[in-house]
Amino acid sequence: MFFTDFDLEDEVLDALDAMRFEECTPIQEQTIQPLLDGRDLIGVAQTGTGKTAAYLLPVLNKLCKGGYPEDAINCVIMAPTRELAQQIDRQLEGFTYFMPVSGVAVYGGNDGQRYEQELRGMAKGADIIVATPGRLISHINLGNIDLSRVSFFILDEADRMLDMGFYNDIMTIAKQLPKKRQTMLFSATMPEEIRRLAANILTDPLQITLALAKPADGITQQAYICHEGQKPGIIKSIFKEESCERVILFTSRKTKVKEISLMLRKQGFNVGEMHSDLSQSERDEIMYRYKSHKIDMIVATDILARGIDIDDIRIVINYDVPRDCDDYIHRIGRTARAGTTGRAITFVSEEDQTFFGQIEEFIQQEVTKIAVPAELGEAPAYEPKKKSEKKNGGDRNRKKRNSNGKPHTKKGSAKPQGGEKKNTPEAVNKETQGDKPKQKHHRRRYHRPKKQNGENNKKE
Repeated sequence: MFFTDFDLEDEVLDALDAMRFEECTPIQEQTIQPLLDGRDLIGVAQTGTGKTAAYLLPVLNKLCKGGYPEDAINCVIMAPTRELAQQIDRQLEGFTYFMPVSGVAVYGGNDGQRYEQELRGMAKGADIIVATPGRLISHINLGNIDLSRVSFFILDEADRMLDMGFYNDIMTIAKQLPKKRQTMLFSATMPEEIRRLAANILTDPLQITLALAKPADGITQQAYICHEGQKPGIIKSIFKEESCERVILFTSRKTKVKEISLMLRKQGFNVGEMHSDLSQSERDEIMYRYKSHKIDMIVATDILARGIDIDDIRIVINYDVPRDCDDYIHRIGRTARAGTTGRAITFVSEEDQTFFGQIEEFIQQEVTKIAVPAELGEAPAYEPKKKSEKKNGGDRNRKKRNSNGKPHTKKGSAKPQGGEKKNTPEAVNKETQGDKPKQKHHRRRYHRPKKQNGENNKKE
């Protein structure tokens, strides 16, 4: 299905043309028309499927038609992290290049100049606010923002927001909004807490569910069953025969990010690191250097598992196995975005085998195992079920219990103690697509087909 099949305003079609958006992704195909019709909606789809455009385009189309107050905030978009808020804001700038629609991003970690910009945007009634929950709550408490005339309320990555403990903040913000509004909730998963949130803030929502929590088809998944000490050597062997450019390496703790980054630099790799100890300006600098190919590889915590908009990542490496299956999906979902292909490589140590076995069961797929290079020594066998049984307690480790089912304790033992210049659409698209060979592009306008016998001709 093509965007021209929808009844979109010329300004929206011009923006799509300039950004070279032509064919809809599945989530866009199924959600845009209901949203144009005014329905509340729940969209469940994995990352990298085009959810941002799926909700932005209908809202922008309605704002272009007019009928909404010019001196009020008309749309609030909630995002769990500032990185995702920035990503949404950049895409918004591209789509609104030909439209009289204004927007401002509101998130923490900024300097005083950025804070003043937020205040000016809210005071003048920016059409669209893209915000993180904590920062928006702060502005509400200070009386800096009026949400009484908002017409559209959007939650992006709602499951991530709930994981981060923002449920009460979301409900506080929702109480500031008028009851008569259109609400949209987008999420990669649909746990019970999301259903409870949806029941409280949406009215008779339509639910669209696509490829729930499964890796994209374009991802080649591989795993090394190894000892912890073999991991640095495996990295060196992987990039002995191929380029180390456009790589993200994930690990679970920020202390390990620093250790691994230092180790890779000693091996000669050009790496940057991303974790919560960095300031916002330092994070922005790392992302800029990565996007401009000044850094080949980023070593990061799960702070980068969502909310980054880079479409040309070739390889994702899980230096350790995430303890949550959804985290695995989001990590490897950084590659093979927008219909491309990529590789996801996971290092599985002996203590991680149980968790990786659970991931394989979750995705209903056995991940291809690659042999550790012979020069690194013998690798452990892959026996996740045996590791699980040992962890849960075999006869050797299981505590003896008394007739009441309580564990025996040794006699005498102690008891346990408890408004800047807009980016052009071409610039925004270049940022999301990476540096590609320049092609001569003639901007054209979409022309609506003439009506015949009361019906529109459709592109075949």
